[in-house]
Amino acid sequence: MDINKLTLKQIIDIKNMQLDAPTQTLTKSHKGLNKMIGEKVIIRTYSAGAWFGLLCEKDGNEVILANGRRMWKWWAKESISLSAVALYGIKQDKSKIVEPVDSVWLEAIEIIHCSKVAIVDLEGAPNVQAI
Repeated sequence: MDINKLTLKQIIDIKNMQLDAPTQTLTKSHKGLNKMIGEKVIIRTYSAGAWFGLLCEKDGNEVILANGRRMWKWWAKESISLSAVALYGIKQDKSKIVEPVDSVWLEAIEIIHCSKVAIVDLEGAPNVQAI
């Protein structure tokens, strides 16, 4: 097809094809929302607390973590927020991190990508023991 010889009808058809392609936009958006899959993250939930692990799947606000560790009690090395934990890691002597489970399904309200420092701290945290 010679682009210089398009009829008005062909131009309108092409224009309509581009406008009727919401799946292209959805696909781009979908990839953006799932770009942390395969990364180590902290998940904040409404009712199950905070978790650290490998983000395997995400669909809406549902996520599956592999090697998920419940962060029963945490204390950021710097600052005071869960975001600071994801950036700077934890004070291991003040935190209680549970041993990992193979996988866990969670309802996420926040997904925070972890820095390499935080990953080392959280993976290296001793498993909390019941007293």
